[in-house]
Amino acid sequence: MSLFGEGLDAAVQKAFTRPAPRSAGAQMRYLVRQLKGTRPVAELLGVSRRTVERYVKNQIKRPRPDLAARLEREVKARWQPQIRARARQKAATTGGIVIDTRARLGYTAPIGSTDQDRIRHLTVALPPQYAARLFHAQEAGAGERELREIAAEALKEVYFQDAGRRAGQLEEVRFTDVEHLEFEL
Repeated sequence: MSLFGEGLDAAVQKAFTRPAPRSAGAQMRYLVRQLKGTRPVAELLGVSRRTVERYVKNQIKRPRPDLAARLEREVKARWQPQIRARARQKAATTGGIVIDTRARLGYTAPIGSTDQDRIRHLTVALPPQYAARLFHAQEAGAGERELREIAAEALKEVYFQDAGRRAGQLEEVRFTDVEHLEFEL
């Protein structure tokens, strides 16, 4: 998954009302209930049905690191879907989304310009329409590049052009060399 996709998922996960299961047995039992059987869970995780059954019965307690990571990822992807949908809907219609990033931002400008392409640390509240675009693109399976372009367009509008009050001739903002990226709903 991409840096932007993981950042959006982490922001939505902060809206959860209950913590996701932590132990391997509880995570397996949750997946078995969600997928309605041990066979689909075994296929999803790339293990045998018997292994899944042993985790469900707590006969095995500590999965190897790669299985533990897959297990946690799959549980979090399915955990509290209604709360996840409500948080995305709220951000896309009324709340917007806050992006906190340290990256190379700007555009090609004359030397000495304050908007020259350089490393910047920005925390900017983006309007709901950009949150909606980011979430729709993520759900449609957009890659890192497309999500980065939507975020760059949002920063162009909100930060560089200040909703049309300045830098009116600006056509493209570059958003590269991302060192830090975090979203907040």
